[in-house]
Amino acid sequence: MKQFDFNAIVKNPAVFADGRLPAHADFTTYRNEAELLLGETSLRHSLDGVWRFRYSANPAAAPDDGFQSPEKDLSGWDEIRVPAHIQMEGWDKPAYVNTQYPWDCQGELTPGEMPEVFNPAADYVCDFTLPESFRGEEVCISFQGVESGFALWLNGKYIGYSEDSFTPSDFRLTDALHEGSNRLALRVWKWTPGSWFEDQDFYRFSGIFRSVFLYVQPKPAVTDLSLRPQLSDDFKQGTLLVSAKTTGLGTMNLKLLRGDTLVSEKTVLIKSKNTSAKVSVRRPLLWSAEQPNLYRLIIEVRDMHKNVTEVIPQDFGFRRIEIKDGILLLNGKRLVFKGVNRHDFSSVSGRVPNHDELLQDILTMKRNNINAIRTCHYPNQSELYALCDRYGLYVIDENNMETHGSWDAYLRKKADLDYVVPKDHEEFAPLLLDRVRSTYERDKNHPSVIIWSCGNEAYGGHVIYEMSQLFHQLDPDRPVHYEGITWDPSYPDTSDLESRMYTPAADVEAFLKEHPEKPLIMCEYTHAMGNSCGAMHKYTDLTEREPHFQGGFIWDYVDQSIYKKDRYGKWFQAYGGDFGERPTDYEFSGNGIVYGGDRTESPKMQEVRFNYRDIRVEFTERGFLVKNRFLFTNTDAFQAVILLQKDGTTLSETPLSVSVPPLSELQFMLPPAVSKEMELHTAAAKVIGKPAPEFALTVSFRLKEDTPWAKAGHEIAFGQKVFPQEKTEFSCDEALTVVRGKSVVGVRGAHFSAQFSAIHPGLTSYVWAGTELIEKTPLPNFWRAATDNDRGNMMPQRYSQWKIASLYITAKDGKNWSMYPAVEEKEHSVVISYPYYMPTTPESSCRVNYEVFGDGTIRTTLSYKAVKGLPDMPEFGMLFKFNADYDRIRWYGLGPEETYADRLQGAKLGIYEKTVEENFARYLVPQECGNHCGVRRLDLTDRKGRGVKFFGEDLSINVLPWTPHEIENAAHAYELPQVHYTVVRVALQQMGIGGDDSWGAKTHPEYLLPAEQDLSFTFCFRGL
Repeated sequence: MKQFDFNAIVKNPAVFADGRLPAHADFTTYRNEAELLLGETSLRHSLDGVWRFRYSANPAAAPDDGFQSPEKDLSGWDEIRVPAHIQMEGWDKPAYVNTQYPWDCQGELTPGEMPEVFNPAADYVCDFTLPESFRGEEVCISFQGVESGFALWLNGKYIGYSEDSFTPSDFRLTDALHEGSNRLALRVWKWTPGSWFEDQDFYRFSGIFRSVFLYVQPKPAVTDLSLRPQLSDDFKQGTLLVSAKTTGLGTMNLKLLRGDTLVSEKTVLIKSKNTSAKVSVRRPLLWSAEQPNLYRLIIEVRDMHKNVTEVIPQDFGFRRIEIKDGILLLNGKRLVFKGVNRHDFSSVSGRVPNHDELLQDILTMKRNNINAIRTCHYPNQSELYALCDRYGLYVIDENNMETHGSWDAYLRKKADLDYVVPKDHEEFAPLLLDRVRSTYERDKNHPSVIIWSCGNEAYGGHVIYEMSQLFHQLDPDRPVHYEGITWDPSYPDTSDLESRMYTPAADVEAFLKEHPEKPLIMCEYTHAMGNSCGAMHKYTDLTEREPHFQGGFIWDYVDQSIYKKDRYGKWFQAYGGDFGERPTDYEFSGNGIVYGGDRTESPKMQEVRFNYRDIRVEFTERGFLVKNRFLFTNTDAFQAVILLQKDGTTLSETPLSVSVPPLSELQFMLPPAVSKEMELHTAAAKVIGKPAPEFALTVSFRLKEDTPWAKAGHEIAFGQKVFPQEKTEFSCDEALTVVRGKSVVGVRGAHFSAQFSAIHPGLTSYVWAGTELIEKTPLPNFWRAATDNDRGNMMPQRYSQWKIASLYITAKDGKNWSMYPAVEEKEHSVVISYPYYMPTTPESSCRVNYEVFGDGTIRTTLSYKAVKGLPDMPEFGMLFKFNADYDRIRWYGLGPEETYADRLQGAKLGIYEKTVEENFARYLVPQECGNHCGVRRLDLTDRKGRGVKFFGEDLSINVLPWTPHEIENAAHAYELPQVHYTVVRVALQQMGIGGDDSWGAKTHPEYLLPAEQDLSFTFCFRGL
């Protein structure tokens, strides 16, 4: 009998599988068509549920007590659910690290060695009775995912070993089965020699984290199935090549269906281990993300007596992916990826998202014009691919390999080149080639998989080249991707595509001018950590100009955050380090465009949805141009509507007939009725002496009918043109009274009073309708709470003078303890002016002018003369504090989500409402958020609708419960102080947020406030 030897098997880097069955496609078999109709199979038996469990801190501590034997008493053992990570079930702890190996501090380990000081070993036991329908059949077991290596016993007999975490491991159990109860036992090691190739940027877990099931293989049976849809050059003839690995003798009846329609049917004999067939389809409907047309092949297997032994359904699609003249083509059309990188991740269960979470991901992507997924950096769970087939998403299917820690050490000169794996270390080639084969075999039949990827961030070398060649050998129909040759170009043919990470768009364009040989994609770009995705349009616009640039994949889709309770029992989203794990890479686990906890869209998604649109609308002098970037869909598949708004209020909504063929563009005139309506409202305003109103024209494309992913009316693209209001300066002739006291200047009108102090220089009181509104003297502000990107590029260090200036600004010149303001009385107003001094080096100053009118309006002007030697400012504006009862905002400006100078293309001009609490984005680390650009007016009110109104031209306004300084002092939302105030920041502008990467890339210069120019802006406020 085969024996298990820990040293010879687990510790041996040359052994990565023992007794494991060959990898195969992920199809499900049914006993007959009745079972298929019900969706319930008697040929499979799930072992998911509660198992007996024992935890040991390392291999040496794991008892050798014969726990695998059916006679062993397990009454003292714990219990654990399967599937689940042991770290999410109360043993060990979730540990987030990015590039470094998590065992780095355990000693001088070299690649292939196994950590032993801390390396949890987990023992699992499941007692089961074989279903009656399984008796007399060939019985196998499938572990869909076990991290990261495990040995398997049945009834005390050693069955085998496997250590690829992310593809299935199947074993034959027949010879070890007993009548009645059977004992299945596993020992799972958190890290094995193969873990050197699983250094992905993710939480480190272990255990049986995907489903486990028994299945039978009747005779005859299909043990593996390969479908290769082929298309003629004119795409009018389809041929399906069917290849099956079979056992026994009999027949295969093949029925090809499109929906409920039978397209073709034929029967072939099973007379060897390989059975093949060819099915032709005239004028096949093609599969794409736009139109995910699926066919279904139903294979009915019969024995020599014509008894049905099994029925296999397999969906597939006709499509061709190829590279011609350096361009990646899908069904003959240039493909542009509008993609995201996606981890299997759930805030509840770790790397075990459930069906609802998977479906939510797919639906959210489709609704936001995302057309592609790169699985990062391992094969995701099988259900994802079936959903991508059905709903329409392109997939770059990535093999389970990343060795970032090894080549990062080399780049930092902490190790020599020999430490880098796999490079040219042929001893690791069998392990990695096995992973390539496992990835291919499981996912080969999915039409959504259009590119294979060797892995991620593992440098280069001959072994990875061998992996790419194996992909090509197994699958001549799909290209192969690998980004690492950018760092090590010793084998440039490893990848069929040029691939980059975080290269600035301008550098991508420059590279392609010199190297047009291959298509180029950004396999990771627009790093979405915290408040980010600024200037994303630079990349998406480049796809319009440069045909060889074919899009990219945002890093990444969902925050890797985990529900945890703080010391007071309240749930929060934990990130790296919050479980006490060390080493860790802290908040770098939070890069999603959806939040981790509930997978809802973060404010960044507004910009993603716009940049990824397939219909572009550009307004011209007398109409608009529609550019259709769909490959196969006419714009008339959607309902086009033109909305006319006046000062934010919708006047009309007119359906349009817009038919633009795929990959073309057409010019359209504005409907005469819309132009006429604008003229009438303009004329009416002039009759009553008002300035012409501001109009906004929006051309919107919406779903005509319900789809599987969104309801009719869902907007998939828009373009907007604004006709600005005629500029007028505020004026008021109502009476007011000015009192020049010894220490205070008082101003009174019919419904308000204001006080301007000399002792506490500034506006110290503003009473409207008997209620004091000012909680603290408004002061100039030049600071924002640092974003993740800001911290990564050392903005707080580079701009620290402006934080100090904001905190310690003063109107006192150091000579006098009081500063009486300058007062200028005009015919219908009074101007009170303060100079403010900032403790910068060199010194700087600014001035605030308050012009008070009789109706209570205070026109405020902040001005600053540039000082040579000072950097640009994060923000230039004024900061107000109001009572927290004023917790509702309604603004006319860009929205509905937060906007910044480099992230406002996806916003529309309109009227929007939020609470102040809702305006605070739920980024993992509290940071700058909630800003709104292009604001014409903003009302801050309490629940009675009372408060204060701000208005002006193209203002940047942020309303949050905390000051920037309070926000950036908190590492988690629960560390923020209790809410006492509503903080309003009214600004000329705030610097952009950036997003090319989060570890050094700065905000693009055009989105900064100018450092060497004088700055000035004006806004008004008045009580409500």
